[in-house]
Amino acid sequence: MLLAFDTATPRVTVAVADGATVLAERRSEQTMRHGEQLAPLIEAVLGDAGVDRTALAGIAVGVGPGPFTGLRVGLVTARTLGLVLGIPVHGVCTLDVLAAEAAEAGAGGEFVVATDARRKEVYHASYDAQGRRLDGPHVARPAELTTDGPVVGQGAELYPEAFPHSRPPVLPSAGWLARLVAGALAAGEPLLPPEPLYLRRPDAAEPHRPKPVS
Repeated sequence: MLLAFDTATPRVTVAVADGATVLAERRSEQTMRHGEQLAPLIEAVLGDAGVDRTALAGIAVGVGPGPFTGLRVGLVTARTLGLVLGIPVHGVCTLDVLAAEAAEAGAGGEFVVATDARRKEVYHASYDAQGRRLDGPHVARPAELTTDGPVVGQGAELYPEAFPHSRPPVLPSAGWLARLVAGALAAGEPLLPPEPLYLRRPDAAEPHRPKPVS
């Protein structure tokens, strides 16, 4: 039994799955406020599925890329639950979760996943038709990535002038996160540690040498 959640985007998503079968899934109704919404959503989804947390065998968590605050809430919660319950915590790139769902729906060839990085930038990565990552993730301004190809994720909705061919999904699904982890574990494929993928360019700049006083 696997508990999965992602807090790398404006809405929290939580699911419980038995292998690749998703038993229950919820998404927050409000944007942001990850710290206030994650714990109640976990309890609600466990209740929906009729699963006690002691029955969990693992935790799957989205590791971003995403804003610092949201990622921190999800990753700290995942690591804490893993420690308390004595179960492993598996990380997955949030863009890969979006790509997996898009590929299952039939992307029709290579495509890009782009999510909101704020500051008029997007986190992005490119994928083949099967949802395998070809490049990325990176962070850039939409104007640097303009493409006529299909683009999955919130970035396409926010910047239609750069990404005119938007494709669903817009936000990641914890159910798909659980399916990715279940598939990787069954195949013996490596997963990421529960550490954040921070791609933001540094805000702090090295101070210039002071001008000499004349």
